[in-house]
Order: sequence, then structure tokens, then C-alpha cells
Amino acid sequence: MAAITHVGLAVPDLDKAIKWYRKVFDFHILAGPFEFDVETDGPESMTNDLQGPEIRKMRNVHLMSSDGFGIELFEFQDPSFSEEPPRHAGFFHIALVVDDIVETIERIVQHGGRQRSKMWNINKGKPHYLVYTEDPFGNIIELYSRNTSEMYGNR
Repeated sequence: MAAITHVGLAVPDLDKAIKWYRKVFDFHILAGPFEFDVETDGPESMTNDLQGPEIRKMRNVHLMSSDGFGIELFEFQDPSFSEEPPRHAGFFHIALVVDDIVETIERIVQHGGRQRSKMWNINKGKPHYLVYTEDPFGNIIELYSRNTSEMYGNR
């Protein structure tokens, strides 16, 4: 058995991202922010082992939702975050269940994100809605009105 515990997202500004995810989704800081610098922490550190020897300096933080889902935000400083995230390679979006999709879209837009798609009802006659949005850093966030098993079970 396996369970998803968190997703890692690269962002160009950790402090802005922390504020955004706290304001829009009411996530709280579980741990951090942490700083890594190969000059002080050394090349044999856990961070270099996990992220690779090309990472010389970075910051990260663990955020948590009210239901225990985590997002780990990474600000890569050396080398820096310099390109938009790939759109359809590997992991390309996260999906969150929210209480009110319309209200959440409004908060996302109000705080610098954007709505990428229309809101879709995937099961006629049921309140099963989804929409693609983006945070201000280009990461795709899919919003669901219900959990995945309720939305797609018995289809």
C-alpha cells in the first residue's frame, strides 16, 4: 500500500509562494523554511544527495493543508529558477479538493494566479466539478469539488 504525503513544487520566490499558498488555500507552515548552502553545509549533505551536486544553494519549506496533504516548496538559488515549468513532462499538476470552487478561483486570481480552463461538470446531475488554475509561478493547480474516488468511481 502507498499513500501520497506531499508534492514538491519549484518556485522563484519562496517567501511570496508561502504567503500565496497560505492566503489562497489556508495552508500552514509545518516545518521550515530551511536553507542549504554547499559552502557551509558541505557536498556530503542530505540536500546534495537528494537534489544532486549541481544544487549549490536553495531554500525550502513544508506546508500542510487541514486534511494532512503537504506541499514542499523549493526556491533554487544557485543555479536559479530560470525557466517556466514544463507543461506536460513528468508531474505537471497537482489537484486539490476545495469547499467552493468559484470562491477559490476568485482568491487565486485576486492574489496573482489565473484560471486556465472553464469549470467542467464531469458527471451530469452531480456536483462533480473541476477546473485548471495556476499559481503566480506557473504551477498548474487543478481544483475538484469532490475527492477523486467520488468524481471518477463507477464511471
